[in-house]
Amino acid sequence: MSETSASARRYSYLGPAGTFTEAALKQVPEAAGQEWHPVDNLGEALGDVVSGRSDAAMIAIENSIDGGVTVAQDLLATIPGLRIVGEYLVPVRFVLVARPGTTLDEVAVVSGHPVAYGQCRAWLDAHAPQHRHLIATSNVQAAADLFDPEKGIDAAIAPPGIEAHYDVEVLAEGIAENPDAVTRFVLVSRTVPVGEPSGADKTSLIVELPEDRSGALLDLLEQFATRGVNLTLLASRPIGDRMGRYRFVIDAEGHVKDARVADALLGVKRFSPNVVFLGSYPRADRIAATTRAAHDDDAFRDARDWLRGVIEGTADGEN
Repeated sequence: MSETSASARRYSYLGPAGTFTEAALKQVPEAAGQEWHPVDNLGEALGDVVSGRSDAAMIAIENSIDGGVTVAQDLLATIPGLRIVGEYLVPVRFVLVARPGTTLDEVAVVSGHPVAYGQCRAWLDAHAPQHRHLIATSNVQAAADLFDPEKGIDAAIAPPGIEAHYDVEVLAEGIAENPDAVTRFVLVSRTVPVGEPSGADKTSLIVELPEDRSGALLDLLEQFATRGVNLTLLASRPIGDRMGRYRFVIDAEGHVKDARVADALLGVKRFSPNVVFLGSYPRADRIAATTRAAHDDDAFRDARDWLRGVIEGTADGEN
């Protein structure tokens, strides 16, 4: 039972208000009208869930431009008792804002999160070539820092709509180099029973290789390939105890209650000394996995029935 009241659920997210993480949380129907708790970092967000201070936390886990959010991946690998229960996509767009009255040719110091700055640097180099970057913990915080005279900031990279939260003027819109950039967020709760398949699902897990040897990664991937399970993410992260030891963050198409996925996970568990099951949940893009007939549930069921018949003497061992 959560430490929050029985009548209200509490959700932690990377704040302050106006961040992309808050935009992801707005996509969660059951979070509407509940208590939203802004935090300063991902560790605090997940710590709230583990301790029971919050019922769930929304965290960024992957960006279409920069890849996986390694801090989130490492936390999910090392904090026990967590489960991904939902996935949400947020388009990543940025505006350049300043205090009222500031013009673009006056901009010398630009504040922004390092990831956002990397996506907007080409535009800034072209339109404010004299600028210097000052790192911010978030792009909303960058806008807030405009009003701190000790920071000396002239402009800030911020999400669209930031003017609803701060008295700023938009100097430019659409300043990101890639207009199709998307960040993937996941909603994380404490461990709960896995829900039923939706027909368009994703299964996430983290797997350690048993040893540093030639072919070890291939052996891991074959657990999925031979069952017809496509992987949408495969990222390596160092375990940290010594050189050459890695864990792999894996997103697989399908649900753990799909026969092919369940059989693949059994193979992975036999293969790996440490498997962290993070969850099976509906895909945000609602794209269903494409499988061959040999890998659908009926094929696995027929194969089990055939083997049972062989063992019990009710089948002759032929199809």
